[in-house]
Amino acid sequence: QVQVVESGGGSVQTGESLILSCVGHGYFDSRYCMAWFRQVAGKEREGVAQIDTTGTKGLADSVKGRFTISQDNAKNSLYLHLGSLKPEDSATYYCAAAIPCQLGSGERILERTYKYWGQGTQVTVSS
Repeated sequence: QVQVVESGGGSVQTGESLILSCVGHGYFDSRYCMAWFRQVAGKEREGVAQIDTTGTKGLADSVKGRFTISQDNAKNSLYLHLGSLKPEDSATYYCAAAIPCQLGSGERILERTYKYWGQGTQVTVSS
């Protein structure tokens, strides 16, 4: 079975940065997509960033210009670079994978796209 495992969360001050990592385990088809979501207790899960089968990257409007998503195919790893952090970025961040995946360019980051989910890593941003 495919597994994804996140790490890198922590507590930081407003304006600081973090890098989250996600390592995939198991067989990943050549046609796969990966994404980052975040969730605050009592609120719906929000899509943050994704990479489709061609490597095209998408970001939520709320994080454009501050966050970047990247991957290292050789290490089967996904990263989220969180810059210029704000208190409203505080959440549990989840890595997700869709295998197979047929996303087109510009597709929305939707929870229903993804089948495999990590356990989450907590990010807390203080004023």
